[in-house]
Amino acid sequence: MSMNALPAIAYDRAERMLLHNRSRLALRAKAKPVWIGGGERFWYRVETERGGEFVLVDPAAGTRGPAFDPERLAAALASAAGQPVQPYALPFRAVEFADGTVAFDAFGARWTCRLADYRCARDEKHAEPSPLEVASPDKKWAAFRRDHDLWVRSAETGEEFALTADGTADRSYAAHPDAAVPTHLLGKLGLADMPPALLWSPDSARILTHRTDQSDVALMHLVEAVPPDGGRPRLRSYHYPVPGEPITCGEWIVFDVASRTVTPAKTDPFLLPYMSPVTLKKAWWAKDSTAVYYLDQPRDLRTLRLHALDPATGEVRTLVEEHGDTRVEAAQEITQKPIVHVLAGGRETLWYSQRDGWGHLYRYEDGELVEQLTRGPFAVQQIVHVDEAERVAYAVVSGLVQADPYRRSLVRVGLDGGGIAKLTDDDLDHVITAPEHGRWFVDSASTVDTPPTITVRDRDGAVLVELEQADITPLLAAGWTPPERVRTLAADGVTEIYGVLYKPHGFDAAQRYPVIDHPYPGPQIHRVAASFDPGTYGYDAEAVAALGFAVLAVDGRGTPGRDKAFHDHAHRNMGSAGALEDHVAALRQLAQARPWLDLDRVGVFGVSGGGFTTARALLAFPDFYKVGVAEAGNHDNRHYHALWAEAYDGPFDPDAGARLSNTELAGNLVGKLLLVHGDMDDNVTPHLTMRLVDALIAANKDFDLLIVPGVEHSFLGRSGYVARRRWDYLVRHLMHREPPAGYRLADVPLSLELLEALFS
Repeated sequence: MSMNALPAIAYDRAERMLLHNRSRLALRAKAKPVWIGGGERFWYRVETERGGEFVLVDPAAGTRGPAFDPERLAAALASAAGQPVQPYALPFRAVEFADGTVAFDAFGARWTCRLADYRCARDEKHAEPSPLEVASPDKKWAAFRRDHDLWVRSAETGEEFALTADGTADRSYAAHPDAAVPTHLLGKLGLADMPPALLWSPDSARILTHRTDQSDVALMHLVEAVPPDGGRPRLRSYHYPVPGEPITCGEWIVFDVASRTVTPAKTDPFLLPYMSPVTLKKAWWAKDSTAVYYLDQPRDLRTLRLHALDPATGEVRTLVEEHGDTRVEAAQEITQKPIVHVLAGGRETLWYSQRDGWGHLYRYEDGELVEQLTRGPFAVQQIVHVDEAERVAYAVVSGLVQADPYRRSLVRVGLDGGGIAKLTDDDLDHVITAPEHGRWFVDSASTVDTPPTITVRDRDGAVLVELEQADITPLLAAGWTPPERVRTLAADGVTEIYGVLYKPHGFDAAQRYPVIDHPYPGPQIHRVAASFDPGTYGYDAEAVAALGFAVLAVDGRGTPGRDKAFHDHAHRNMGSAGALEDHVAALRQLAQARPWLDLDRVGVFGVSGGGFTTARALLAFPDFYKVGVAEAGNHDNRHYHALWAEAYDGPFDPDAGARLSNTELAGNLVGKLLLVHGDMDDNVTPHLTMRLVDALIAANKDFDLLIVPGVEHSFLGRSGYVARRRWDYLVRHLMHREPPAGYRLADVPLSLELLEALFS
């Protein structure tokens, strides 16, 4: 190893920070409740110093304890299955409790274990549920797609019957738009499709779905250069609209399973630009199964409507309608459940609106606005539960903590007269989940530098049961230090912006460190979490800090989570890429008080929208950003998903030019740029990088390019190699050291659980 080479231990340290390795370093930090029956009890799995443990909680009794004896269960399962079983690494992650038994899937079979005597037996009658089926609430039926039609199977008799017979490739039932289906990744997991886009009624009598019409949508083409069988390259063509082109439409349909009758909605088709409204939770059944509610919007997104569909007649009526000068949203982040609740009977609606500049709740009755329920400089983020008898709603809001407008609090809101009562008695960030009955809430409270405390609270906010206190001793031993929550002014010199600053491992204030900006521009999600869990992007930032870089992640103007004007900074301004000028301003302000930040060595890396932002940084600020690694970047948004540019920049402008595309700034490149793309990326298609490549060649610019065969948007199957090349590039060109020779990072293991995490 040369004197200038970075030791391999630095890469080993960084690899330990990655998402798939992190659960063994931050123990007892996550507890996702799985409610049993009506939600009187719940279980969760937690990583402890011994391994994975299952915990059973009874909030009413105030008890928490082991869900079962893991050592006895492991011994019983090993004896019954003839397989070695470790008690704290059990071969399953989900269980079902019923009548003194625990059931689970392991070793390709279903097992039931009696907890009285720990006798485990294989359940020969149990049929493994298909991930491509949707079971009815009473478990008597399963709905699935066959070819392009919708089918149902009886769980009792196995009888199958078709509900439709006229589906085609272009007009398919319960189908997701092609552009939203990660076909290549699903194939690696042995799946041919995603689960059908449908919703069973709570009484299991009917199915709501849509017929997906892609007949007018143009095709996108990918070439699989290296097929798994080693044969000739293969062409994959699928429907994929770009801005200004015809997009997918949907037609709502209700099926009565018993009578096998079809009731189409008596309304025009709705626009389906990307994900199904079923996936986005923009359609739902009334609890009594008497109505379907759904949201829809025109293509310019400046109107939002809530409709009620009568499943018996197909009649549709509009309950609430709102218009705006820019897009009108039911929640600021695309993955957030719409902040809308229709009360029993359908006459009253709790409606989220940013009409006064902040995200607040309004109450409508019979389609007319009655009152604004919340008001002030804060934003409602979630309706957790509505108690119609008590006439109160429980919600999560951000902005009540003066120190940090992104931290969330649990509040109670009166439905008559409004006003809020804060139920969390601290200034931490609170992640809240609750059963349907809403008598208690599971609360994970933390900040970016405060490990989680997880409790069960009652409706007054009092703690009923203490569940977990995170143990980060292994994380600290691995060299991690808590990031610093930072606040600076945006480039306008007025607006406060927030981020996190990660110090390099082995930090010495007397040294000067190269700086990495790790952006994600939104506008559909924000980059920096207010909680201890940094999110998928945050783990990559922490890994780079472990290599010896200072790393900044910041939410500039145009990202969600704050007031309407802050978010609307992106409108007709997509080229700002999450306000890169705010990132530059933030780093310059931070360096004034932190001379260890070397602003002569500033780099940037990101994936997807972050890849666009990375290239944009080098092209728009060539004197500031010196090195960049842009992975899977949508470098020309004129040819990316119609949803993206039209939702966040505004109605398509064919003359947008450099506002939507990095290609028109290619001549500005001065620094070192590595472009990375998978050749089977069916989301941000590889031609978006090749368009930038072509522009850079035309401008006679030097750059580096890595095309990874056989991988999609997340590089799964080659993620270790891509991460190592990213690190090598930053170490070599920004740290000016040689990477450790021959280091090999492990790939992220493929699993259905991983897929669920990536697309949740």
